[in-house]
Amino acid sequence: MNAKAFSLALFSVLIWGSSFAAIRVSLQGGYDSGHNVLVRFLVASALFFIYAVWPGTKFRLPRPDDVLRILILGFIGISVYHIFVTFGMETISAGTAGMLVGSGPIFTAFIASVILKERLTKLGWLGMAIGFVGITFIALGAEGASLTLTGGAFLVLMAACAASIFFVFQKPLLTRYTAIELTAYFTWAGTLPFLIFSPGLIDALQQATIEAHLATVYVGIFPAAIAYVTWATALSTASASSVSSLIYLEPAVAIIVAWLWLHELPTGLSMLGGVIAIGGVVIVNAMGRKRRQVSRKTKEVTA
Repeated sequence: MNAKAFSLALFSVLIWGSSFAAIRVSLQGGYDSGHNVLVRFLVASALFFIYAVWPGTKFRLPRPDDVLRILILGFIGISVYHIFVTFGMETISAGTAGMLVGSGPIFTAFIASVILKERLTKLGWLGMAIGFVGITFIALGAEGASLTLTGGAFLVLMAACAASIFFVFQKPLLTRYTAIELTAYFTWAGTLPFLIFSPGLIDALQQATIEAHLATVYVGIFPAAIAYVTWATALSTASASSVSSLIYLEPAVAIIVAWLWLHELPTGLSMLGGVIAIGGVVIVNAMGRKRRQVSRKTKEVTA
């Protein structure tokens, strides 16, 4: 992975990692899960709309033959992912959810190897496995419980699969659109299903605390909008499997932010898991990927 892609992807992961604490603050301050998802993506959608209509901005509409693909990917990557994660976490621990979301790079590497013909070396797959061990330690250290595939855990696991599909299949579209254009399309498409949570929204907004409002707006601007743009930019310049390996760092970031913001102290096992996860990322990105070009035939199939 080149330095630009690494920096942009790392920025996205740091921002996404901070969203867990921010969402917890908003939920504690008067929002329920549905209203929280809706408001933060209304904020993100409004931000992209302002950019699109800003004088002098060269923002293009999608090509007619791409609209259906954009709608489907927006539904999978935005609607399905965020609904499944939010409601899944109502019945499982945050640490278990973090471990399941952190399994995303495994799915991404596998899907990318089939669809985009991206190949990891044996060291690359070893790095993936080490990273998964690291996030497992983080989850066990944070919650002190083992993983059981409850209904909530299944939802979060499906969310990780959805995110992986989203990351891989958006990559061909990045050859035709800028990262901010494509992210705007996905955000608008993915926000529409969230409107089912609109009943009672006005009352919830009136009852929520100022801190909850600020936390929700923060998530809408940074994790839900800007971080997706920087992630798409990274994907446009590097392989999906290498970029997605950085997601292994997200649980570690979440623990640190929760420690600083919510005063939730990480355990020694969690800290060890963070070190192991970082080691897995280093192996994948430094030694783990075979440099080979995607054939023209593959590009035509996936475009």
